[in-house]
Amino acid sequence: MTVNEIYQSGLKLLENSNIENSKFEAQSLLQKAFSLDRVGFIMHKTDKADENCSHNFLNFIEKRISGEPLQYILGEWSFMGFDFKVGRGVLIPRDDTEVVVNLCIDFLENRTDKKTVDLCSGSGAIAVALDKISGAKVTAVEIDETAFSYLETNVKENNSSVKPVMADALEICETFADGELDLIVSNPPYIKSADIETLQKEVRLEPRLALDGGEDGCDFYREIVSRWSRKLKKGGALAFELGENQADAVKALMTDKGFSDFKISLDFGGVQSDYWDFALILEILFDKITAKLLHFPLTYFIILV
Repeated sequence: MTVNEIYQSGLKLLENSNIENSKFEAQSLLQKAFSLDRVGFIMHKTDKADENCSHNFLNFIEKRISGEPLQYILGEWSFMGFDFKVGRGVLIPRDDTEVVVNLCIDFLENRTDKKTVDLCSGSGAIAVALDKISGAKVTAVEIDETAFSYLETNVKENNSSVKPVMADALEICETFADGELDLIVSNPPYIKSADIETLQKEVRLEPRLALDGGEDGCDFYREIVSRWSRKLKKGGALAFELGENQADAVKALMTDKGFSDFKISLDFGGVQSDYWDFALILEILFDKITAKLLHFPLTYFIILV
């Protein structure tokens, strides 16, 4: 069989299993199996397929059909233009989270120290992006040993200055002085416990620790707002990624802590809005591809104090 023929056989298996974006996924898996880039795939389509590479490719296809996320099979994923190692035990970086990062980058542009903490850092995608793009001085906090190993690897391989710290994000706040930080950012667990089993099977293979936000999904928002808010400098920012229909609940939490002058901006189809003169920026995205992957649309917001 030629390289193209083995590719077509894998593609057909994915399509028959109703895998979305089958062509992209089949090409990605073939490129990994044959150690080819996109140009190499085109150039070698008519070459005789190596037996071992073909075996690896079909094995990857079987894993994908069984529900293994594409990103885990590939072993890495791109976020904000940087490559991050991923695998079982760490949350996969998603394109929608780039909205949060871009808002943070805009905020940090006019800050001097740019001292930042990334809570529940996982792979370190947010932390590394903020360091490399904005020059922020980022401490990345992750409690899980497996996720932390990915965090350390990604910091090193991206030649980043991020400081990885293995600790409980809700306890380590006491090591920071009040009024010390310019920015606190977090993509915490925010899915309701009862909803975990309803998620797409690919998502259920990601670490529950990174998904489960408690009975109402707001456990981490509640604790982070309560414990970390005083660590911000005057004019500092607290930035979160939120789940669907959580905006009102989190806004209430913020109000109870003295946050005010909220401005909500709805954003459909990934078009961003800039409202930096308001205390709260709320972005809601309904990216169809990612929403299908996660089985829920995502909400983003950032709070200025």
